[in-house]
Amino acid sequence: MRSIEDQTFLWLLVATSAAFALVVWPFYGAVLWAIVGAIVFSPLHRQLFRATGQRAGLTAALSVLIIISIVIVPVMLIASSLALQATALYESIDTGKLNVGQHLRDAGNVLPTWMKDLLASFGLTSLDAVRERLSAIFSQFLQALVARAVTVGQSTLDFIVSMGVMLYLLFFLFRDGSSLTQRIRSAVPLRAGQRDALLEKFAVVVRAIVKGTVLVAALQGALGGLIFWLMAIPAPVLWGVMMGFMSLLPAIGSSLVWLPVALYLIATGSVTKGLVLIAFGTLVISLVDNLLRPALVGKSTRIPDYLVLITTLGGLSLFGLNGFVIGPAIAAMFIAVWDIFVLSRHELNRAAGASDPAPGDETGVRDPDAAAGQ
Repeated sequence: MRSIEDQTFLWLLVATSAAFALVVWPFYGAVLWAIVGAIVFSPLHRQLFRATGQRAGLTAALSVLIIISIVIVPVMLIASSLALQATALYESIDTGKLNVGQHLRDAGNVLPTWMKDLLASFGLTSLDAVRERLSAIFSQFLQALVARAVTVGQSTLDFIVSMGVMLYLLFFLFRDGSSLTQRIRSAVPLRAGQRDALLEKFAVVVRAIVKGTVLVAALQGALGGLIFWLMAIPAPVLWGVMMGFMSLLPAIGSSLVWLPVALYLIATGSVTKGLVLIAFGTLVISLVDNLLRPALVGKSTRIPDYLVLITTLGGLSLFGLNGFVIGPAIAAMFIAVWDIFVLSRHELNRAAGASDPAPGDETGVRDPDAAAGQ
């Protein structure tokens, strides 16, 4: 039985940890992205560390400058263009310069009979009602986006402070990352094998999420925005960002944006543009996910598509934009913890002479492809 001193110290440990989390919570997003940046760019940081003669401070500063130049500056430029284009598009609709209802009416008038029959089978017999509803949804979406842009603009000081905290913390994570990792390893109250497997899995999963989800989404959005710009479709940055978000949906993804636009172009007489957009969307945009995601992520770190979808949407609902990383990371750690638990039970049963189903691989994570083939 623990002594009163040990129990008191454990409660003190819990209380101080909770108080620390409460103090840091206003900047949890900055802390999260600093950790993500340190993990994702750690290979680059190690190469710079060797190239600079193992000067930790100089290497950390160079790593932060590289991240600013290739990540933060482009993201801020895209966000600025997105806000401007969304605002201009909303003003055009609000002033009547751009009549969404008229465009939808033109598309509805040239629909073939079989498509009108299909709409009727779903109870969509009144094209005017459908047109008004879609126009209202689109206007509400743009209004919400513009309102969000205004809110961000009003919170410029908070954004600058959070960005400064992230970059400041990122510098020290690069400079002192090895010692911090060792202290975390020493403090985690788990068996050495379980602790090392979880920490390694966490780093691998974060890299996989950024490379296999965020990077692929960004590339699909960029390609979609490019083809929209080449075809002189209004607000290409806005549609590109929407395609990037939609690419998180398995199978259909970004086609929820470019396919309706292509069908509208065909229905309104721009057949060549519509066919080009369908060909580009099918052969280029949609294939990015199938070709790049397996190469960037790998089989052992992939999470089932349905789990990625659910946890990403759940993460966005709970944590906002940070949920892109938090949701799938929680899902991956959930799978890893349970696989390690199954592996530990198997080893205990084997030591006791009992039989048990085969566990996952040596990292404690079962290969979903191998499991599906059994």
